[in-house]
Amino acid sequence: MSLPLSTDPARDALTGLAGRDAARLRLGEWLAAGAQVHALLIGLRRFDAVNLAYGAAAGDVALGEIAARLKHFAAVELDGSWLAARTGGGQFLLLTREACSRERWQLVASQLLDALARPIAAAGATLRLSPRAALLRGLEEESADSMLDRLGHALEGLVAQPGRRLAWADGEGTRAGRSAAQLETDLLKALDRNEIEVLFQPQYACRNDRLIGAEALARWNHPTLGRIGAGGLFAIAERTDHVPQLSRHIARIALSAAARWPGDLRLSLNVTPNDLAAGDFTASIVSLLKDSRFPGWRLTLEVTEQVLLADVAGAAKAFAALTASGIKFALDDFGAGFCNFRYLKLLPLHYLKLDRSMIEGVAADPRDLAVLRAIVAMARALGLDVVAEGVESEAQRLLAAAEGCAAYQGFLRSPPLSAGAFLIDAAT
Repeated sequence: MSLPLSTDPARDALTGLAGRDAARLRLGEWLAAGAQVHALLIGLRRFDAVNLAYGAAAGDVALGEIAARLKHFAAVELDGSWLAARTGGGQFLLLTREACSRERWQLVASQLLDALARPIAAAGATLRLSPRAALLRGLEEESADSMLDRLGHALEGLVAQPGRRLAWADGEGTRAGRSAAQLETDLLKALDRNEIEVLFQPQYACRNDRLIGAEALARWNHPTLGRIGAGGLFAIAERTDHVPQLSRHIARIALSAAARWPGDLRLSLNVTPNDLAAGDFTASIVSLLKDSRFPGWRLTLEVTEQVLLADVAGAAKAFAALTASGIKFALDDFGAGFCNFRYLKLLPLHYLKLDRSMIEGVAADPRDLAVLRAIVAMARALGLDVVAEGVESEAQRLLAAAEGCAAYQGFLRSPPLSAGAFLIDAAT
């Protein structure tokens, strides 16, 4: 089945993203205002082969999934204003006013391509696309057309270079940046010096808008690369084989801060595939709880389908052991991936945490609202609470509450806060 088409002339009919003309207009406005603009033009190599092999409907599903991943990535990883657009065929554009170094923008591009390259389920098949990207930093007094032309030429140049994924639009090849050894040294120093900052994204009850807890999020202000969000931070940790060490560091800081929270506020921590694969995962969580004196019944561990793919049976065993300590589990980013309902049967889950793509259109699109109702009804039948993520408007919040979501988080009420700011917020 094809995706529902947008009727907004400023948006791409298939994906709902901004169209090329709207993107050019926004880019021109930013440049005229003197903003530092960074851009990525993404092309899906041999995308036409998907339509030929699996049909146009499968191609439409793939494009919709790429659009959803692009928006989700930008919302999580970019601090400044941003715009995601589909410029035609298998091409997508990401623009941002975020000020960052050249190395940082290249790291963002590499992370995004990794996210877009993950398998996509469509038409009963598993599609594997090969995204490429041209990137640039806007020049002073440059026009929008000039930026888009440079990006287009750079992306065309990548077609003839099968081994390359990235190219700078200024003609210079992508620089290697910091080596794995340098990044490992940087990360270990950052851990030793407590330079990894943990922020807290507040969560609220839908029923009465009461603060009920927060999700811990990590940030790293790298002296060369600039601000690196959780995705980039863990990508570096994975490259240098330090994910479990980083996860324990973040958990230790978050639990220590949460131990000072008043009342019964809950803390949510994210679990990575590397964490779950570690032989001491269960013992490590129990030890961290004991050291921080934070009660297990106030802790939620959030896992994504990506975490569960490698060993769902092992995950079920570990979850069962930790559930005995009162810990609860949430299936995160529900709706962003394959939505394998087998996990709902096998795992001792307590919450379904909706991906932001499941909530962003509910106030305007009847089909989005119907999907939300179906998910909430299924969760209710399984005894699971639903948490809506990425709530950015009052209309979204009211609909989430009316349809039976238990809690929500998003920029409508609060951005991620420092430990001190969250403690002040919790006390008022």
